[in-house]
Amino acid sequence: TYKLIFCIAFKIKSYIFASIKYILMKNYKEFILVYYPIIIAFIAMMYSIFLGLTGDFESAQYSAHWPGTILLFAIAIRQRRNNFFNKNN
Repeated sequence: TYKLIFCIAFKIKSYIFASIKYILMKNYKEFILVYYPIIIAFIAMMYSIFLGLTGDFESAQYSAHWPGTILLFAIAIRQRRNNFFNKNN
């Protein structure tokens, strides 16, 4: 009987962990889909800071414009996407 109880408890535990993993992965995917421009812009900003700290000031100034450009393009794309979907409804 202990083996049966252990087997049932293990299956319940496995099901709970699988459910939690699915929920977390779904939320992670949604997070990435919403915030990917900010993540990319942050990486570009850190790259520019790194270049500035290593003494390559010209490359740092050139790459310092990337985060703003990335965010502006993301805003424009989302605005056009929202206008397209709202027009079709």
